[in-house]
Amino acid sequence: MGQVTLVAGASVWLCRPDGPPLDGERAAADVIGDAYGSGARVIAIPVSRLGPGFLTLKTRIAGEVIQKFVNYGFKVAFLGDISEAVAASDALRDFVRESNRGSHVWFLDDLDALAVRIGG
Repeated sequence: MGQVTLVAGASVWLCRPDGPPLDGERAAADVIGDAYGSGARVIAIPVSRLGPGFLTLKTRIAGEVIQKFVNYGFKVAFLGDISEAVAASDALRDFVRESNRGSHVWFLDDLDALAVRIGG
């Protein structure tokens, strides 16, 4: 589950850090279902919720999950430190950089960074 919180004037569905792992389309659908009636258009997910293999792009888990959020009209922010995974994979580094340039998917350090992204 999670809760709605205001970030830079926007309603954000903030997922709990101790919820089930985000490990595929079904898990993404569950998060979307939780957030759907909240009025939030941004979902913030702590990186502690990322399932095994999420940051390994060849598993395609990240792509499937992200596509599900985008298909339902949500922006999604993954919050927390993924620097070790990024340092270990050129493909992930490029993916994170390109995602952060866009307007629908972001990998950010925390809610403060999300506030800057939303407000800026």
